[in-house]
Amino acid sequence: MKTGNENNSGLPGWKRALDIGVILLALPMVLPVALIVVAVIRATSSGPILFQQERVGYRGRRFMCFKFRTMHCGSDTCPHQGHLKHLMKSDAPMIKMDLRGDSRIIPLGRLLRASGLDELPQLLNVLAGDMSLVGPRPCLPYEAEQYQPWQLERFAAVPGLTGLWQVSGKNRTTFMQMVELDIQYAKTKNLWLDMKIMILTPQALVVQLFDLRQPRKLRRAQSTTVTPVFPVRATNDTIFQ
Repeated sequence: MKTGNENNSGLPGWKRALDIGVILLALPMVLPVALIVVAVIRATSSGPILFQQERVGYRGRRFMCFKFRTMHCGSDTCPHQGHLKHLMKSDAPMIKMDLRGDSRIIPLGRLLRASGLDELPQLLNVLAGDMSLVGPRPCLPYEAEQYQPWQLERFAAVPGLTGLWQVSGKNRTTFMQMVELDIQYAKTKNLWLDMKIMILTPQALVVQLFDLRQPRKLRRAQSTTVTPVFPVRATNDTIFQ
């Protein structure tokens, strides 16, 4: 399914132009911040600065996603898989393991994650065309393998650093609400929606940082009813094979 002058990468011309333009404008601010993050990681833990992980992108394509490393090297991924399976099968808010205490996180790692600074290297993924600034978060292969057929529709959009889900509640939403918001974005993406999401992203990051200071309050929070920008209904039809 293509929209406008969308190419095989899933990126319409306007979206690719917006990505490159915003990155070029933000580069003078991003580079100094990235260097500070590098210094923090180097000073607080041993191991590589960057972390690479296979993720699932547009129409199920696999790619290597870059992040600043916020976990100790060799950390076990089984706890995250178990936590994710629980969230996928429940109506519980998608509270990250970070807020419950995770010994695998390096010093200041929780702050880097809550502020989104750990994801700055994904600008390289955006430049490569595997990601966009706005879109669904790229999921892990073991998450995608558990999707119901209709949930695969979230792969109809190129994954992004921020998105409709992130500015619509994120940790206060359920897994089902996340998927519905991502599908909604995939069906309705346009220039104005991308710009609106970018404008709302700093506010969403502030909320995440606030939640970092009040983990107990967030754990007691109930899932919220998200009011989408556009009405959406999930279907049982997949958009790719």
